[in-house]
Parts: sequence; C-alpha cells; structure tokens
Amino acid sequence: MTEHPLDLDAVRAFVRIAELESFTRAAEAMRTTQAAVSLKLKRLEKRLGRRLVERTPRSVQLSAQGAAFLEHARELLEKHDRTLAVFGGSSRQRLTIGISDHVAGPDLPALIARMNAQDPQLLIEIRIGSSGDLLQSFDRRELDTVIVRLHTGRSDGEIIAEEKFGWFAAPDWRHRADEPLPLATMAEPCGVRSIAERLLDTAGVPWTEVFVGGGVTAVAAAVTAGLGVAALSPRMVPFGAVDVGPKLGLPELPRLPILFHSRVKEDRPRDALAALSAAFRNAVRG
Repeated sequence: MTEHPLDLDAVRAFVRIAELESFTRAAEAMRTTQAAVSLKLKRLEKRLGRRLVERTPRSVQLSAQGAAFLEHARELLEKHDRTLAVFGGSSRQRLTIGISDHVAGPDLPALIARMNAQDPQLLIEIRIGSSGDLLQSFDRRELDTVIVRLHTGRSDGEIIAEEKFGWFAAPDWRHRADEPLPLATMAEPCGVRSIAERLLDTAGVPWTEVFVGGGVTAVAAAVTAGLGVAALSPRMVPFGAVDVGPKLGLPELPRLPILFHSRVKEDRPRDALAALSAAFRNAVRG
C-alpha cells in the first residue's frame, strides 16, 4: 500500500486550476479561499515531487508534468465519484437551471460537463429561454436557479460577470447609406434587443428589423447570411463576423452583467453551481 496516498481534495483543486486557468476561479468553484487552493496545490506538488503549475502575475499555465498528470487526475476523480455513486447509498438529486439564451453560448456543453464532473450524482435539467421568462419561472418556483442578463425592474441576484457587446455583421456585408440599418434580433421579450434599439433611437440612427429569431443561434445564422447587423457578445458571433459599430458610427453598447439567482441551500448542488458560476466568469473574462 502507498504510504502517503494522494489527497483527493488537492487533486480536485489541481483539476479546477487547470480547467479555469485561475487560482481565484478555482477557489470560487470550490467555495473556498485562494490561499486554501494554493496550499492544496503545494501539498500535491510536494507529494508528487513535481511542479504542476507555472504561475505568473498575468497567467496560470500547466507545466509539462502538470499537463501529463491532468488526464490521470481526471480519471482518478471520475473513478472515485463513480464508486461513491454505486456504493455510497445516496440517491440522485434533481437540479433545474434556467439559462438565458444570450448567456448560454457555445461554451454551454463544456460548462455543463464541468458541473457534472463536480457531482455526477446530480440530475441536471437545463432550460434555455429569455431572461424575463426564466425569471418568471424562477419566481413561480419552477426553477431552482437561473443565470440571466440584467432585467428591467429587478435589482436582486448576484453579478457573476460583465460582458462586452458589439454590432456584428458578416465580413462582406455593406450598409447602404440611404437605407435604415437592418437589424437581426431576438424575439420579444429580449433585454439586449430593447437596449440596442433604444440606443439607436437616442443616437438618431434609423433602423428596421429584417430578421427576428427565436434564439441567438438563429440570429447568428442571419448575420452569417449577410442579412444585417446584430447586437451580440463576441463569444456568440459566428466565425469571421466583424464589429461594424465603429465604422458606421453606431452607439457603443454597454457591458451587460450576467446575474445569478438561486434558492438552493444544500451543499452538494451549491458546490456544483459554484463550479458553473466560476466557469461562466472564466468564459467571459476580458
């Protein structure tokens, strides 16, 4: 038997650091302090006799040995969690989460995978919709947690990130100066749509809706097809799309917050939600 077995909490901390590329985000995901995460990593490195993470004032990167250990660390945690699921005698717990379509983005599958890795015993149910509809469902207690954009008339919720927006169009799209600005938007109710159109009105920029989609994916497809301009965050835009706002003199869009509303109090789902929140912060950073 190994004289000094690996500390699974330290291994989990290392995996969080590697995935989120940040000691701060890893601490948020584990609902602990940055100092505690650093100490866990230090103990793990001492036990293995290898430096796993290269840390600079601006970045956190795995060393060559850390990159090699990461796959083994994930396998170890997966086997540990699977064993507990089979022999631990605990039943699966359902967690219903609503995520705004303007928040979810292409990162969602990876973010859910990280959340599931936090606790495979959670049965996660995801609903995508508009911020307004999701908040109403949350207030009716149909959802345990919602992650949405700032919504008019609501001042509650925890801000987990702020994200920049721009006016994006296809690279070969050209605006005819004698025509209103053609907009591709989400269907009502959509807070981003309301903000964008209000800013255009205030700036005296004539506009017309040429495409109304039921989701960000449909709006992004309209941009790709060259139908017009859409107010989107950079991580939502299709490949090759460009921000035409400065060139056309369009009003600057504000950084829009992502808000976290939850009534979950149990430790297990709260830990998983903390990991999801940290992952969202990491996805939209910068």
